[in-house]
Amino acid sequence: MIRTVEAIIESDGSVKLLENVNLDKPHKALVTILEATELTDELRPYGLAAGQFVVPDDFDAPLSEEILAEFEGR
Repeated sequence: MIRTVEAIIESDGSVKLLENVNLDKPHKALVTILEATELTDELRPYGLAAGQFVVPDDFDAPLSEEILAEFEGR
């Protein structure tokens, strides 16, 4: 099983997981280091993608039975 967990890697190489992980035995991990801009806890402003797409009128309408079955693995 592969599971993705978000983490922060400090400049000294120490790793801080951003969620609790409970494992029954030791596991190996494959780490992908993403070059990112400065980490921040600030909220992003609303409207950054204004005018780039249109939300359809039926966006929050119930899913059809066929699509719902696919999501549920039926």
